[in-house]
Amino acid sequence: MGEPPSLSLAEWIVLAVIGERPTHGFTISQLTERDGELGRIWHIPRPAVYRALGRVEAAGLVAADTVEPGRGPQRTVYAITEQGREAVEVWLRTPVQHVRDVRSHLLMKLALLDRAGQDPGMLLAAQRAVLVPIVSAIETERFEGNGFDATLHAWRRATASAALSFLDDIMRS
Repeated sequence: MGEPPSLSLAEWIVLAVIGERPTHGFTISQLTERDGELGRIWHIPRPAVYRALGRVEAAGLVAADTVEPGRGPQRTVYAITEQGREAVEVWLRTPVQHVRDVRSHLLMKLALLDRAGQDPGMLLAAQRAVLVPIVSAIETERFEGNGFDATLHAWRRATASAALSFLDDIMRS
């Protein structure tokens, strides 16, 4: 499998959680609540979880497995398909291409790899390889603007350097 499919972060999270074990949307929404294990990284409102679930099912990445019996509303349990499993494996090992995605996508990938008991070393090394030239280009760029352009340039320089420093810190631990 080459490039992972084009999914939103919410859709990737839903797919990856179902890839851990068959589950239903309510369990995923609990994980992604503001104080949930994954929600402290990226909060996904419950309706967005169910929309994402519908989209990954329509894409053939998950399929209804069973219906959980109970007195409350019936909960459909979804299982990941082989196509979904392959997509998640590729996505979890693909570094982000923009510094702005380190806070959301990369941290989520690291959390999901940790939940699966997988070593993030290859992802971290690949991510560092993506960030080094970005940081270098920003630091060597001759910038002579002012006003908000200067503010934006300072922000880009600081966040790119901080992201690289973050990677170096966690790769040492």
